[in-house]
Amino acid sequence: MTGPALTIGTGVVRETVRLAALEVPGVLRVGRSGGLIRQRLGGSAVAVRLDGHEVSVRIAIVARPGQSLRSVAGHVRAAVIAALERQLGLVPGEVTVSIDGVGA
Repeated sequence: MTGPALTIGTGVVRETVRLAALEVPGVLRVGRSGGLIRQRLGGSAVAVRLDGHEVSVRIAIVARPGQSLRSVAGHVRAAVIAALERQLGLVPGEVTVSIDGVGA
């Protein structure tokens, strides 16, 4: 006997990824840096691709000044992977973190 099927929408995955990244201390915001036109042309700050239970993620962040960017990116990646597994029961595939700027 099986239980009811559960469908998780891409909007839920995007928001879970965004919130996980914001919990990392070196992250100022999830999004692109620069002016409004650059932000719009750069595409979405969080992109997801679902393939069954596997999900691939691309996220752009703006880091706080004075942070080790490599360390921040690694912590964001780890936080996103943990949230996908723990909260959504998904299998993380490729998780790409882009630091699009450093701001105050």
